[in-house]
Amino acid sequence: MKKVLSAVLAVIMAFSVVGLFAACSKDASTDSDLAYVQDKGNLVIGITLFAPMDYYDENNELTGFEVEFGKAVCEKLGVEPVFQEINWEAKESELNAKNIDCIWNGFTINDERLATMSISDPYMANKQVLITKEENADKYATAGSLAGKTLVAEKESAGEDVATTDAFFEGANYTAVDSMAKAIMEVKSGTADAAVIDYVTGIGSIGEGTDYSDIVMVESASFADEQYGIAFRKGSDITAEVNKAIDELIADGTLQKIAEKYKLSEQLITE
Repeated sequence: MKKVLSAVLAVIMAFSVVGLFAACSKDASTDSDLAYVQDKGNLVIGITLFAPMDYYDENNELTGFEVEFGKAVCEKLGVEPVFQEINWEAKESELNAKNIDCIWNGFTINDERLATMSISDPYMANKQVLITKEENADKYATAGSLAGKTLVAEKESAGEDVATTDAFFEGANYTAVDSMAKAIMEVKSGTADAAVIDYVTGIGSIGEGTDYSDIVMVESASFADEQYGIAFRKGSDITAEVNKAIDELIADGTLQKIAEKYKLSEQLITE
């Protein structure tokens, strides 16, 4: 009986050890963001819609610089890209909840974001610009000229930081909106006198050849030189792999070709 009991206990202990190793292996896997993404076979990319980065073309197909860039990097990682539209204000919550795997959408690198997220090497230069109807461009070209006027920018964006802190906008009546696309629409409709948006957005969204041909950038009003990066969860091991993929896409000329297609060659950072 003792021998039988010993044998049973030995079997139970063996299963326990196997289970322990399996649990440890599982925990190790879940600690790796890269393994998590590769196991599920896709990278969920959080975006908002604005040309020339992420937008729907005349055939209702999602396109843009970030879309093609994202597809090229995902091919290097061996996963499929899944582009998911998000509320920009909730971007970091969406990331940490694993509703998305990264924020890849004209994402400005700053110290505050570096403290809470893992961000790729910068790949594009940007700045904030003031836009208004062409007929008002000279009127709003100097500091204080928007006093008493309605100014909009995307909530929780670099544009909002500028609109609410730069002395140029002293006295303006500021209102936050859901997106840069909405900010441009507000100016077009006349419900806002001006907006602060990304320069890169302006390249693809306003002026000749767009639906907003009467909207222009105010040449004397540009602010906050900045750089774009791709944000991942804090401590993520995907970041290094993405940086490697970006370097390869720069080395073989792929990224430059994508940038040229969307008139972003001068903004691209390749060193």
